[in-house]
Amino acid sequence: MAAGSLLALLDDIATILDDVALMTKVAAKKSAAMADDVSVMTKVAAQKTAGVLGDDLALNAQQVTGVRAEREIPVVWAVAKGSLINKVILVPAALLISAFAPWAVTPLLMVGGAFLCFEGTEKLAHKFLHPQAAETEQENLLKANSDPAVDMVAFEKEKIKGAVRTDFILSAEIIAITLGTVATAPFAQQLAVLSGIALIMTLGVYGLVAGIVKLDDLGLWLHAKGSSFAQALGRGILWAAPWLMKGLSVAGTAAMFLVGGGILVHGIPVVHHAVEAWAASAAAWPAGSLWSVVVPNGLNAIFGLAAGALVLVAVTFVQRLRGRSAH
Repeated sequence: MAAGSLLALLDDIATILDDVALMTKVAAKKSAAMADDVSVMTKVAAQKTAGVLGDDLALNAQQVTGVRAEREIPVVWAVAKGSLINKVILVPAALLISAFAPWAVTPLLMVGGAFLCFEGTEKLAHKFLHPQAAETEQENLLKANSDPAVDMVAFEKEKIKGAVRTDFILSAEIIAITLGTVATAPFAQQLAVLSGIALIMTLGVYGLVAGIVKLDDLGLWLHAKGSSFAQALGRGILWAAPWLMKGLSVAGTAAMFLVGGGILVHGIPVVHHAVEAWAASAAAWPAGSLWSVVVPNGLNAIFGLAAGALVLVAVTFVQRLRGRSAH
């Protein structure tokens, strides 16, 4: 009896182990399939968000123009940390909105797009309508950079806040685009893809920004080398770096209208269809592939500029009303 019971127990254990092995094998296959699905969806999402990545890069590289050399990396790091916090907020929020209020995604994105256009218009208006004030700000910045007694951490706080605020809008669009590619996937895959894209984009953007702002240091290092080729390359980098930063500053402002205008256009079906029709007709022009990209982006930027101007007028009007009521 005891021997029979022991054999029965061993048989049960063997059966359980067989079942566990089978379930483990099935789970491993399912995990591998899920990993493949996540990989494919992440790749698709990365391709769709590549355009925003370029705008994000231009905008964030712009934020460190005029910053003292030894403060460049700390500023980039501070904005990168803010960007990660943005995405820690945005990823769960996007999943919750997608689950309980999918209709709210477009209106929220449009509010963000309008804000981005407003920031771009305000920047242009301040520069062109108040050139003296802009010049004074530049002088103050140069003085602060040249004065070792100035606390640059405190001086840079507002710049960092502005950069993190702008990053929030761009990150929201990246997350929204990514969410659109995984809308029908299971929750676990949505979470994996969104988290992966958020991390990849943050590392990609701020890693590149850190590299761009340190180009002048690379140029100086190469210039100090004994090789004539290295010295020539260093001189070339030193010559090109200021122009690159100026170009990124212009591109960063343009990106506000491209991204913000694109969000607004996409959210208004009539305007979106009109832009698509223009783009389709532009494809028939000479060098059509080029025009099919330039025309919709140009129209998005123009729409963004117009929207930003309207928001700026409304904000200025409200501020003046508040000023009058305060007196």
